[in-house]
Amino acid sequence: MMKYTRIYLFFLITLVLVSCHNHPDVDVSKVQFNLKIERFDQEMASLSPANVATKAPALQKKYGRFYNDYMERMLEVGSTSDTAYYKLLRVILQNKDYLELKLSVASTYPNLDQTETELNDAFKHILYYYPKQKLPRLITFLSGFAVQTPIGNDYIGIGLDMFLGADSKFYPALRQNLPQYITRRFTPQNITPRVVEVFIRENMFPEEDKDRSLLSKAVYNGKILYCMGAMMPNVADTLKIGYKTKQLEWCKNNEVSIWAYFLDNDLLYETDYLKIQKYLSEAPFTPGLGDQSESAPKLGVWIGWQIVKRYMDKNPKMTLQQLMAEKDAQRILRLSNYKPK
Repeated sequence: MMKYTRIYLFFLITLVLVSCHNHPDVDVSKVQFNLKIERFDQEMASLSPANVATKAPALQKKYGRFYNDYMERMLEVGSTSDTAYYKLLRVILQNKDYLELKLSVASTYPNLDQTETELNDAFKHILYYYPKQKLPRLITFLSGFAVQTPIGNDYIGIGLDMFLGADSKFYPALRQNLPQYITRRFTPQNITPRVVEVFIRENMFPEEDKDRSLLSKAVYNGKILYCMGAMMPNVADTLKIGYKTKQLEWCKNNEVSIWAYFLDNDLLYETDYLKIQKYLSEAPFTPGLGDQSESAPKLGVWIGWQIVKRYMDKNPKMTLQQLMAEKDAQRILRLSNYKPK
């Protein structure tokens, strides 16, 4: 089953480098792993209405579950169990918006050498800490602005049209569904952080339903970000959390006030999602805290990250594996002695 959140699908058928928290790096030179990103987008580009019947079966065989998910769940052309879906697929292949997007992706990403190097390093770090971890296939595709990094049973997809650059001509037309504070991160530099994040978050350490309090959710997200730092020690904090440089600086300069706000408003143990979601979700800023033009969003996530970093600093013998296995957010808070000054 593919896990993804639909954002927007335009071809309907008839129907963050600034200052980093310097996570100690490890030597991964002896880790045996060689990742190759599979360019489904390029192979899909070779399909035409005339050759669908001859080329589609080979693509289906090669890409397996991803192919089926792509056709059935993203393009929504119908079941791939028979060839009836070819009819709607041919409609898409002739759609002028699809053709224009295909050309833009091909121009922006003639190759993915840099991204492949970055992801190889990140996944070697994952294998260093978790040698038995099964790693996914990485497959690029055109999502129609539907999803960045869907994760399936054996793959992570990379929707290259969601990483065309913040100034892409396509994104302004999508503002109703994709506001600028989201699309500003649709850059090539964000591919590796988003792939690593979705793998850690959805595959390795999925959130448990019982974690309903703001503290539990904050610490969980803080652990994810800390783990991302271990796997990508040279990636900027802004890229990990998705902040602008000035938003990250605002958080650092207002850490005492942010923490006091959570305490004064009895938010740490609040479990009403309607009350706490604004401290966890994407937004241009956080209502009620600071100037709207400067304050950062998802402050609960950022505070959770600081708690986890303080916890690891206070407990130097604690390993990454032990941190990720610790389920008690209250214990992490207590042993962190987190009291910003």
